[in-house]
Amino acid sequence: MSKTILCYGDSNTFGTMPTASLMAQGRFGHEARWTSVMAGALGAGVEVIAQGLPGRTTVHDDPIEGAHRNGLTLLKPILESHRPVDLVILMLGTNDLKYRFSVSAWDIAASIGRLAMEIRASQCGPDGHAPQVLVVCPPPILEVGAIGPAFEGGAVKSQALAATCRDMAKRLDLPLIDAGAIIAVSPLDGIHYTGQTQISLGLALAKEVKEHFL
Repeated sequence: MSKTILCYGDSNTFGTMPTASLMAQGRFGHEARWTSVMAGALGAGVEVIAQGLPGRTTVHDDPIEGAHRNGLTLLKPILESHRPVDLVILMLGTNDLKYRFSVSAWDIAASIGRLAMEIRASQCGPDGHAPQVLVVCPPPILEVGAIGPAFEGGAVKSQALAATCRDMAKRLDLPLIDAGAIIAVSPLDGIHYTGQTQISLGLALAKEVKEHFL
Protein backbone atom coordinates (compact mmCIF):
# COMPACT_ATOMS: atom_id res chain seq x y z
CA MET A 1 0.00 0.00 0.00
CA SER A 2 1.35 3.42 -0.92
CA LYS A 3 2.25 5.99 1.73
CA THR A 4 1.65 9.75 1.71
CA ILE A 5 4.07 12.18 3.32
CA LEU A 6 3.10 15.84 3.67
CA CYS A 7 5.97 18.29 4.10
CA TYR A 8 4.65 21.42 5.79
CA GLY A 9 7.09 24.30 5.86
CA ASP A 10 8.19 27.69 4.65
CA SER A 11 10.46 29.01 1.88
CA ASN A 12 13.05 26.30 2.45
CA THR A 13 10.41 23.67 1.75
CA PHE A 14 9.21 25.76 -1.19
CA GLY A 15 12.76 25.73 -2.58
CA THR A 16 13.69 29.41 -2.43
CA MET A 17 17.27 30.06 -3.52
CA PRO A 18 19.64 32.14 -1.39
CA THR A 19 19.37 35.72 -2.58
CA ALA A 20 21.27 38.99 -2.45
CA SER A 21 18.14 41.05 -3.17
CA LEU A 22 14.72 41.45 -1.61
CA MET A 23 13.26 41.51 -5.13
CA ALA A 24 14.67 38.15 -6.22
CA GLN A 25 12.21 35.31 -6.78
CA GLY A 26 14.62 32.45 -7.46
CA ARG A 27 13.40 28.92 -6.84
CA PHE A 28 15.23 25.64 -7.29
CA GLY A 29 13.80 23.34 -9.93
CA HIS A 30 11.46 20.62 -8.77
CA GLU A 31 14.09 17.89 -8.85
CA ALA A 32 16.55 19.95 -6.77
CA ARG A 33 14.35 20.64 -3.74
CA TRP A 34 14.87 18.60 -0.58
CA THR A 35 11.33 17.23 -0.80
CA SER A 36 12.01 15.81 -4.26
CA VAL A 37 15.43 14.49 -3.24
CA MET A 38 13.77 12.71 -0.34
CA ALA A 39 11.05 11.32 -2.60
CA GLY A 40 13.64 9.97 -5.01
CA ALA A 41 15.55 8.28 -2.19
CA LEU A 42 12.36 6.72 -0.78
CA GLY A 43 11.38 5.32 -4.16
CA ALA A 44 8.14 3.96 -5.52
CA GLY A 45 5.15 3.60 -3.25
CA VAL A 46 5.68 6.86 -1.40
CA GLU A 47 3.98 10.11 -2.43
CA VAL A 48 5.71 13.21 -1.10
CA ILE A 49 3.60 16.37 -1.08
CA ALA A 50 5.53 19.62 -0.70
CA GLN A 51 3.52 22.34 1.05
CA GLY A 52 6.06 25.12 1.45
CA LEU A 53 4.98 28.75 1.62
CA PRO A 54 7.58 31.53 1.78
CA GLY A 55 7.12 33.59 4.92
CA ARG A 56 4.97 30.98 6.68
CA THR A 57 5.05 31.26 10.47
CA THR A 58 3.93 28.76 13.07
CA VAL A 59 0.89 30.52 14.54
CA HIS A 60 1.24 34.22 13.70
CA ASP A 61 -0.63 36.45 11.26
CA ASP A 62 2.05 38.51 9.52
CA PRO A 63 1.11 42.22 9.65
CA ILE A 64 3.35 42.97 6.67
CA GLU A 65 3.26 39.89 4.46
CA GLY A 66 -0.33 38.87 5.19
CA ALA A 67 -2.47 36.82 7.56
CA HIS A 68 -2.32 33.86 5.16
CA ARG A 69 1.26 33.24 6.34
CA ASN A 70 -0.15 31.82 9.59
CA GLY A 71 0.70 28.11 9.54
CA LEU A 72 -1.98 27.18 12.05
CA THR A 73 -4.79 28.82 10.09
CA LEU A 74 -4.11 26.84 6.91
CA LEU A 75 -2.96 23.58 8.44
CA LYS A 76 -6.28 21.77 8.80
CA PRO A 77 -7.60 22.60 5.30
CA ILE A 78 -4.31 21.40 3.80
CA LEU A 79 -4.40 18.18 5.83
CA GLU A 80 -7.98 17.50 4.81
CA SER A 81 -7.25 18.15 1.14
CA HIS A 82 -4.54 15.47 1.08
CA ARG A 83 -5.96 12.82 3.43
CA PRO A 84 -5.21 10.10 4.22
CA VAL A 85 -1.78 11.37 5.25
CA ASP A 86 0.57 8.84 6.84
CA LEU A 87 3.28 11.25 7.97
CA VAL A 88 3.62 15.02 8.31
CA ILE A 89 7.13 16.42 8.29
CA LEU A 90 6.81 19.75 10.10
CA MET A 91 9.62 22.24 9.54
CA LEU A 92 8.67 25.74 10.66
CA GLY A 93 9.98 28.35 13.07
CA THR A 94 12.49 30.33 11.01
CA ASN A 95 10.08 33.14 10.15
CA ASP A 96 9.01 33.42 13.78
CA LEU A 97 12.52 34.77 14.39
CA LYS A 98 11.65 38.01 12.60
CA TYR A 99 11.88 41.08 14.80
CA ARG A 100 8.22 41.98 14.20
CA PHE A 101 6.95 38.93 16.13
CA SER A 102 8.99 39.51 19.31
CA VAL A 103 8.83 35.90 20.50
CA SER A 104 11.41 33.80 22.32
CA ALA A 105 12.95 30.49 21.29
CA TRP A 106 10.77 28.85 23.93
CA ASP A 107 7.66 30.43 22.39
CA ILE A 108 8.66 29.21 18.93
CA ALA A 109 9.14 25.66 20.15
CA ALA A 110 5.79 25.78 21.94
CA SER A 111 4.15 27.03 18.73
CA ILE A 112 5.65 24.13 16.78
CA GLY A 113 4.22 21.82 19.42
CA ARG A 114 0.83 23.48 18.99
CA LEU A 115 0.92 22.61 15.28
CA ALA A 116 1.94 19.04 16.03
CA MET A 117 -1.01 18.65 18.38
CA GLU A 118 -3.33 20.01 15.69
CA ILE A 119 -2.03 17.34 13.31
CA ARG A 120 -2.54 14.62 15.90
CA ALA A 121 -6.13 15.77 16.46
CA SER A 122 -6.97 16.06 12.77
CA GLN A 123 -8.18 12.51 12.03
CA CYS A 124 -6.52 12.94 8.62
CA GLY A 125 -4.45 9.79 8.80
CA PRO A 126 -5.36 6.32 7.47
CA ASP A 127 -8.80 5.10 8.59
CA GLY A 128 -9.50 8.40 10.32
CA HIS A 129 -6.61 8.06 12.74
CA ALA A 130 -3.94 10.68 13.36
CA PRO A 131 -1.03 11.10 10.95
CA GLN A 132 2.41 10.52 12.38
CA VAL A 133 4.45 13.67 12.93
CA LEU A 134 8.18 14.29 12.49
CA VAL A 135 9.36 17.68 13.71
CA VAL A 136 12.42 19.14 12.01
CA CYS A 137 13.98 21.99 13.97
CA PRO A 138 15.41 24.48 11.44
CA PRO A 139 19.12 25.38 11.61
CA PRO A 140 20.36 28.61 13.19
CA ILE A 141 20.16 31.70 11.00
CA LEU A 142 22.61 34.50 10.27
CA GLU A 143 21.76 38.21 10.20
CA VAL A 144 23.39 39.05 6.88
CA GLY A 145 22.52 40.50 3.49
CA ALA A 146 19.31 42.12 2.36
CA ILE A 147 17.09 39.93 4.55
CA GLY A 148 19.15 40.40 7.71
CA PRO A 149 17.41 43.53 9.07
CA ALA A 150 14.03 41.74 9.17
CA PHE A 151 15.58 39.18 11.53
CA GLU A 152 17.29 41.61 13.91
CA GLY A 153 18.03 39.73 17.12
CA GLY A 154 16.94 36.45 15.59
CA ALA A 155 20.37 34.88 15.17
CA VAL A 156 20.95 34.66 18.91
CA LYS A 157 17.48 33.25 19.51
CA SER A 158 17.97 30.70 16.74
CA GLN A 159 20.99 29.28 18.55
CA ALA A 160 18.69 28.28 21.41
CA LEU A 161 15.96 26.81 19.23
CA ALA A 162 17.32 23.26 19.04
CA ALA A 163 17.42 22.92 22.82
CA THR A 164 13.93 24.35 23.32
CA CYS A 165 12.57 22.13 20.55
CA ARG A 166 14.14 19.05 22.13
CA ASP A 167 12.47 19.91 25.43
CA MET A 168 9.14 20.44 23.70
CA ALA A 169 9.43 17.19 21.73
CA LYS A 170 10.26 15.23 24.88
CA ARG A 171 7.31 16.76 26.70
CA LEU A 172 4.87 15.94 23.89
CA ASP A 173 6.48 12.61 22.91
CA LEU A 174 7.33 13.79 19.39
CA PRO A 175 10.17 12.51 17.20
CA LEU A 176 12.52 15.34 16.29
CA ILE A 177 15.47 15.95 14.01
CA ASP A 178 17.79 18.91 14.57
CA ALA A 179 18.52 20.12 11.03
CA GLY A 180 21.32 22.27 12.42
CA ALA A 181 23.28 19.08 13.07
CA ILE A 182 23.03 18.23 9.36
CA ILE A 183 23.01 21.50 7.40
CA ALA A 184 23.72 25.23 7.68
CA VAL A 185 22.12 28.26 6.05
CA SER A 186 23.74 30.06 3.15
CA PRO A 187 26.10 32.91 4.14
CA LEU A 188 24.60 34.92 1.27
CA ASP A 189 21.30 35.68 2.98
CA GLY A 190 21.53 33.77 6.25
CA ILE A 191 18.14 32.09 5.85
CA HIS A 192 17.95 29.85 2.79
CA TYR A 193 19.72 26.66 1.75
CA THR A 194 22.09 26.12 -1.15
CA GLY A 195 21.50 23.43 -3.74
CA GLN A 196 23.92 21.05 -2.04
CA THR A 197 22.28 21.72 1.29
CA GLN A 198 18.87 20.86 -0.17
CA ILE A 199 20.33 17.52 -1.29
CA SER A 200 21.93 16.83 2.10
CA LEU A 201 18.70 17.54 3.95
CA GLY A 202 16.61 15.45 1.58
CA LEU A 203 18.89 12.43 1.89
CA ALA A 204 19.10 12.72 5.68
CA LEU A 205 15.33 12.90 6.05
CA ALA A 206 14.84 9.97 3.66
CA LYS A 207 17.12 7.89 5.88
CA GLU A 208 15.14 8.87 8.97
CA VAL A 209 11.80 8.14 7.33
CA LYS A 210 12.95 4.74 6.07
CA GLU A 211 14.28 3.72 9.46
CA HIS A 212 11.40 4.91 11.63
CA PHE A 213 8.24 5.57 9.64
CA LEU A 214 7.94 3.16 6.69
